[in-house]
Amino acid sequence: MSKGFTIRRATRADSKEFLKLLTIFAKWEHLKPPDAEAKVRIIQDIFEKKRANLFVASSEKKLLGYALYFYSYASFTALPTLYLEDLFVIKDSRKKGVGKALFNRCVEEARKNGCGKMEWAVLTWNEKALEFYEKEGGRRDGVFVYKLDL
Repeated sequence: MSKGFTIRRATRADSKEFLKLLTIFAKWEHLKPPDAEAKVRIIQDIFEKKRANLFVASSEKKLLGYALYFYSYASFTALPTLYLEDLFVIKDSRKKGVGKALFNRCVEEARKNGCGKMEWAVLTWNEKALEFYEKEGGRRDGVFVYKLDL
């Protein structure tokens, strides 16, 4: 524990509180929160199917934030890539090192698993996140990200 919080791998017991944070994050990003079926799927994908991984920041049995990630593959380096899907910290815990600790835990995980790189996307309007990631050594990649809803 450092600075009053711990970064750890999530357990199934964290599911209810994690889903609350996920809903808050979706609303903050001006997106529709996951419906009941999506909530069931994400918990199964993390804890049963192992499609995604979850670190949480906790303090006195309360979740302060989370980092959700999964692995993809980079063909030119022939190495895995840790893709950071979400990094979210509740408003009251921002500017206290929680986000930085979650981010650094993902960097450690990527190195431990032989990744050649770590990637993530940032909404263009989220200036605070852009500043944070650039301060942590992240750089804009010069590619456009496309999406096809299925």
